[in-house]
Amino acid sequence: MSKTRPSYVSSVLVVALVAVFAFSAITPAIAQQRKPLRWATSAVGSFAYGAAASMTKMIEQALGGEYTITVHPYPSPTVAMKQVMDGSGEIAYTSDIGMTEFHQRVGGFKDYKPKVTELAHAWYAYPQETMMAIAAKNADKFKCLRDFSGKPVFFTNAGFMNWLNMERVFKVLGYEFKHVQIDLNSNADALQSGTIVGSATYTTAGRSLPAYWKETEVRIDIRIVNPCPDEIAKIKAAGLTVMEIDAKGAFSKSVGPSTLLGVAILLGYNAGTNIPEDVIYKMVTVLYKNKDDLAKTEPGFTPLARDFVGMQVQGINANPDIPVHPGLAKFLKEHKAWGAKWKVAGSK
Repeated sequence: MSKTRPSYVSSVLVVALVAVFAFSAITPAIAQQRKPLRWATSAVGSFAYGAAASMTKMIEQALGGEYTITVHPYPSPTVAMKQVMDGSGEIAYTSDIGMTEFHQRVGGFKDYKPKVTELAHAWYAYPQETMMAIAAKNADKFKCLRDFSGKPVFFTNAGFMNWLNMERVFKVLGYEFKHVQIDLNSNADALQSGTIVGSATYTTAGRSLPAYWKETEVRIDIRIVNPCPDEIAKIKAAGLTVMEIDAKGAFSKSVGPSTLLGVAILLGYNAGTNIPEDVIYKMVTVLYKNKDDLAKTEPGFTPLARDFVGMQVQGINANPDIPVHPGLAKFLKEHKAWGAKWKVAGSK
């Protein structure tokens, strides 16, 4: 019978254990080496949050596994934008309105100074159309937007882009903007009980409703109140766009008018100027290549699939004095869509 020395056995065991622990540490080490790409969006349940979450794997693969993308909800897009500019994120959900307010330092950005970076145009994803809804039982009381002046209305979450959109519409029309904040899940109950007389709703690309509105229209009968002709004239005169929406394409049952009239905004996900050019370039490029699949999965991306490049141009032209991220600039130059008067972020 052979004999093995105890010291030899101990040495072998030590080596084996070291090898096991070293191997088990490889995966966490690799994970730690991946850089964070944090998307700051609006609340869970919003289209913005859902859209961002649905694209993470696609973009991670396009970036070669170098980045880990996480989606972080915030109380409002204004807060999300500030989080990115203060260093707690890399990409922020925003809109033409939000970018305008930031550039002019008005509204939620009054006296605001970014701690780390400013936002640049990076990617515009979809249009939304804001409208006013009521409980069907009150249809005889509300015929125009003026009927909501000074009355309790939930204009979507305070500071959200559709909230800002309705705020500017009421300002253009000279109406009193009286916002009542409620929980999204209580939207139907608040309308039915009279806690609020109206609730702003919105479609994405004239079709998709946010999750809480899909629930609302199932629970109660609602009616959409279109702006009256004189109100439409004032809204258009202020440079805003009024979109026609097929009610059957957006809602599951009758909401009154067959053609709905919504005031449009353009939304997207803009990046800090400190994000490398290749990150945004690869992100925009993979989204462009998969635009048709995005539209098949979510109808809200239909306009993007139809004219991806044109939507980026439209987003930049809404705020042409704001610099364009180098990654988007490279993409647009490749597609012969670069504007001569635009400025690339970081250039002199």
